[in-house]
Amino acid sequence: MNLKIRNEQPEDIERITALTVAAFEQEEHSSHTEHLIVDALRRAGKLTVSLVALDHDEIVGHVAISPVTVSSGTKGWYGLGPISVWPNRQGQGIGSTLMKAALAELKGQGATGCVVLGDPGFYGRFGFKAHIGLELPGIPHEYFQALAFSGDLPAGTVQYHESFDAPE
Repeated sequence: MNLKIRNEQPEDIERITALTVAAFEQEEHSSHTEHLIVDALRRAGKLTVSLVALDHDEIVGHVAISPVTVSSGTKGWYGLGPISVWPNRQGQGIGSTLMKAALAELKGQGATGCVVLGDPGFYGRFGFKAHIGLELPGIPHEYFQALAFSGDLPAGTVQYHESFDAPE
């Protein structure tokens, strides 16, 4: 595998959409609107990080990061996701490579930290942990995790951009 990570380009959008649909199609805990969320974030100018993974010029993965708000007023926090890898390419390290690149990019932009909703077993490998006092309403505590790049973890309720309310 010859994996290369780069920023998304306008000509990638159609392929990113198809990839995102396929990646979440069989996921039982999915709203199946992830592709609509990415499109809405892009239209709103809220894709802080949008990276694709290429294997010999074929897009095999994508990750999006967008700003979140914390009820305490803490600034500089972002939400990771969705992250997508073609189903037949999962388990090959593509998602992990995208995660590392996306977090490095976010740190490089001066972010304070990042939150993610998902499998603690996967995201824990990158330093994400659930924290008492930081919550996403309606989500079991262990699935909402945070990683601080600088300073203390904020306390409060996190809200993702309105693009996450994409219609089903």
